[in-house]
Amino acid sequence: MNHQTSRQVVVRVPGGPESLELVDVPVAEPGPGQVRIAVAAAAINPLDLDVASGRLPVPVRPGVHVALGRDFSGIVEATGDDVALAVGTRVAGFVDGADPERGSHADRLVVDASDVAVLPDGLCPNVAASAPLGLTTAAQVAEIVGAAPEEGRRLLVTGAAGVVGAAVAVLAREQGWQVTGLARARDEAFVRGLGVDHATATTPGWDVVVDTAVMGGEALSLVRDGGRLVGTQPGREPRAERGVDVGSVVSRPDGPLLARLLARVAAGTLPARIHAAMPLTEVVDAYRLLAKGGVRGRVVVLP
Repeated sequence: MNHQTSRQVVVRVPGGPESLELVDVPVAEPGPGQVRIAVAAAAINPLDLDVASGRLPVPVRPGVHVALGRDFSGIVEATGDDVALAVGTRVAGFVDGADPERGSHADRLVVDASDVAVLPDGLCPNVAASAPLGLTTAAQVAEIVGAAPEEGRRLLVTGAAGVVGAAVAVLAREQGWQVTGLARARDEAFVRGLGVDHATATTPGWDVVVDTAVMGGEALSLVRDGGRLVGTQPGREPRAERGVDVGSVVSRPDGPLLARLLARVAAGTLPARIHAAMPLTEVVDAYRLLAKGGVRGRVVVLP
């Protein structure tokens, strides 16, 4: 079937959830090394909310819209040249944020074949759509942090009940760190279920702080002199002081890495949570739900 148009969620003048529009756009054909995905589910990330609200600057010009959505799952609908994936393959991935005209909150999406991972058998498309950006970010954080240099080294994860923070906690623990997750009291059972300690407040002296909650200077104050702070939003890091190594992760799609992470989600060794699933036509309400705060797990929209 030849689909001439696709629905896509865009913003022209950022102003919060009410500024979202569902528009028809031409269906793109995949080029060499690319695939077109019929989207099954697409998660709303905090970054999407930042774009819609104007907190994250985007290149909006008169007459030009910015497409929203990063995470997705779906089915390969068409392929370009030099692509090994077969039409009909179930996949998941996330959109590199460099292209303002391409977003996953849509019926269809063209991406590089190397950026997607084949879904493990039995993994729900909604759950798969909740995971790619968050888990890839967490894995890339864990790679930067590396293995604990010796027993007893302490690592604090802020926002440990969130998608990225929870995965960082698990991966850092597996790398030998003594991990504590900073989260609200109501999240204690979930955080301890990751196999790490839980705290609602803490004092300085940590060897490493991974700041998924974007606490900035407050997170930096918790790092010991000469320790390390790793953030997850480039450009929002505090200025280094006291010999602390301050850096952040710039998440990039990585199909093979994502395939390994999704296999762990399917096996139950990495967390992935859905807060709500709503039709794409109710995307404004879905963004409002996320904007209220207190959401645990992803809100996903279904084309």
